[in-house]
Amino acid sequence: MRLVRVKALSEEQKAQIYEIWNVEYPSKIVYKHISEFEAYLEKLTDQHHILALDENENVKGWFFDFIRDEERWFAIILDSSLHGKGVGSKMLDLAKSSNTVLNAWVTDHNTDLKLNGEYYQSPLQFYIKNGFEVLTDVRIETDILSAVKIRWNKTT
Repeated sequence: MRLVRVKALSEEQKAQIYEIWNVEYPSKIVYKHISEFEAYLEKLTDQHHILALDENENVKGWFFDFIRDEERWFAIILDSSLHGKGVGSKMLDLAKSSNTVLNAWVTDHNTDLKLNGEYYQSPLQFYIKNGFEVLTDVRIETDILSAVKIRWNKTT
């Protein structure tokens, strides 16, 4: 697995990320068409991407950070075949090397279903293990998302 930084995604990379998104994330936040995913990306400013590529250059993981409400936010998603293999932690370490603060919304419950009918497992413990602080008093609650804010600050 090779990690690569890119400033902009190719159409093929967007299509592969869109597929991973719809398989791995809760069904409430999947996109019905790739144009919806592209519209989501277009709204976000100052994007930086890290891709986990397999031996055939296929995207198996995606990290990206961006500015929203004057803060640096991120999202990360991995093909489930990579869970527990250190790839996500390596992607976060690479992102931390070029940022001083990272914020995200993280589902902190296991009640959402994925499209395949399996329960989406909260990644909160993964982020705690990787040095993120859970801001328990800062939450987002909508019809499609119930999540807590997490933050990583560079200490040195």
